[in-house]
Amino acid sequence: MAERGQELIEGMRESCLQKGCGGIKLLSVIFRHMDKDFSKRLTRSEFKQGVVAFGLTDLSDIDTEMLFQCFDKDDNDTIDFDEFFRRLRPPLKKSRESTVNNAFDQVDVNKDGVIQMDDLKVFYTANAKNHPKYLSGEWTLDQTLRSFLDSIDSPDDPDGVVTREEFLDYYAGVSATIDDDSYFVMMMRSCYGLPQR
Repeated sequence: MAERGQELIEGMRESCLQKGCGGIKLLSVIFRHMDKDFSKRLTRSEFKQGVVAFGLTDLSDIDTEMLFQCFDKDDNDTIDFDEFFRRLRPPLKKSRESTVNNAFDQVDVNKDGVIQMDDLKVFYTANAKNHPKYLSGEWTLDQTLRSFLDSIDSPDDPDGVVTREEFLDYYAGVSATIDDDSYFVMMMRSCYGLPQR
């Protein structure tokens, strides 16, 4: 059962990644809509609805149940969102994880362990002012910065505060779409002003 469960998790992860680096985020949005009682936990029924809504219609009832059990680590007949997405997230290689952590540290200007608007105003303003919607006058600077923040914030809890774990989750999805380790590290270093090695 454990081997089949891991195969199912990897299949679900692959289905997400086929939708691009935002695939896991898309799945979380779907699951958030399925969470009828806003508990940030999915019941069996909500999970099954989310799986179908995401397009994983080729799973048998037995496989769907096994997948549910794989994610229900505490055997309470619900799946915690954070636990679910942490397990679904593709693992980062050490060199990639180190670079993502360095990028987080670079953006966390005030060193409080989270990224918020104040950090972005210091770190990202120059880039934000080149955004097409800012240049056209459609967005203010704050709207442009918030758009960037929201893109990496957890869709389960879009609170305008990005934790290190949320940052790692986002870039794990990006990482999974880039085969070459050197290219991923170079891209991250370039985007976040880290020294090239």
